[in-house]
Amino acid sequence: MKKLLLIATLVLAGTAAGTPAAAHPTRPDLDSVRVWNELTLSAVRVTRAGDADAARLYAMVDAAIFDAVNGLRSGRDHHRPVLVAGTGPRGADPQAAAAGAAHAVLVRADAERAATYDAQLAADLARLGPGTPVTRGAVWGDTVGIAVVDARAGDGSRPVETQTAGAGPGVFRADWSGVQYRNVRPFAVADPARYLPGPPPALTSAAYVQAFDEVKTLGDGAVAAPDLLATYQFWSLPAGSVQPPGEWLRIALTVSAQRRLPLAEQARLTALLTVALADTTIPTVAAKFTYRHWRPTTAIREAGTDGNAATVPDPAWTARAGSVGGTPEYVSGHSAYSRAAATVLAGYFRTDRITFTHATDTAPGGVARTYPGFSAAADEAGRSRIYGGQHFPFSDVAAQTIGRGVATEVLTRLR
Repeated sequence: MKKLLLIATLVLAGTAAGTPAAAHPTRPDLDSVRVWNELTLSAVRVTRAGDADAARLYAMVDAAIFDAVNGLRSGRDHHRPVLVAGTGPRGADPQAAAAGAAHAVLVRADAERAATYDAQLAADLARLGPGTPVTRGAVWGDTVGIAVVDARAGDGSRPVETQTAGAGPGVFRADWSGVQYRNVRPFAVADPARYLPGPPPALTSAAYVQAFDEVKTLGDGAVAAPDLLATYQFWSLPAGSVQPPGEWLRIALTVSAQRRLPLAEQARLTALLTVALADTTIPTVAAKFTYRHWRPTTAIREAGTDGNAATVPDPAWTARAGSVGGTPEYVSGHSAYSRAAATVLAGYFRTDRITFTHATDTAPGGVARTYPGFSAAADEAGRSRIYGGQHFPFSDVAAQTIGRGVATEVLTRLR
């Protein structure tokens, strides 16, 4: 709080002393939701955060922005808060509140880049101009941001836990970390365990054979298929990218700009989206931890051990992605996140048929793709994992069910 007050005092004093009154004849067009989400996306890239950590950070920042802005509204304009239910001071500037809230979260969650966040806040407040409303808004936002950080302290996201490598037919073979997220406290859903799917098809079942053959054909790295490779790469999003949750946040920002949503609605949309994405992490990780299912590369190479005469082994088979995959196969995190996001976006706008153009962090050549709606993009993202030889089709289907269920509950609870 003291740090924020110092920044605000210095900026406002400098503005009042050194800027002619004519420099701010009207309110500047500051887009705090976009500015601070772009900073958050950059933080995820720079820190090479995993998908679960990224989703949690996005949700904290956007919950803080929303609760700060929402706390300045009343009556029909006021919605159920995510984490902070307080009412802000009368006359406080909502753009300043949004910036102050996001700043408070980021300087605590990403302390190494605190100077960058301090500078952005100072610039935002200077752009908004001198006056009590701006100061009140910034201080209120700071209060809300700190409250959000405090509310998520001890949520189970730390310490990091690891599930050790398994052995035998059907079992994932490597250690993988981050399994603590199966027990993380949700932001909004009442009981994440209700979204845990049943087990994958038995290795001896016909359903397994069908899925096995499909990924063996479509995900084979030895078969030249430029279109399938490009689709896989477009949605691959490994460490160093914004991760799948981040791409859907970027899509939301794009559509928000197209629709010219005002600050309060931008804040509400990004909060709904990121909260749903963060809560989708929990049953997704729980499924991976519970079933420890082997990846297609292992399954195809060792098909002679699965007890199913209809699955033909290929010891030389390599996934088009070029890697086995770093977590258990069932379910697909990309698919779960994508369906959760598509469900929130369609629910918020009350239609799925909104055309948008987007280039992901890993789009080949930076070339964008145009989609007729959110579901079309989610479908493609899920199928991309099969094209890359990373997942079986049943893992895509089960994961999309998780995402749809979590998102539907979030939309209902945070009205």
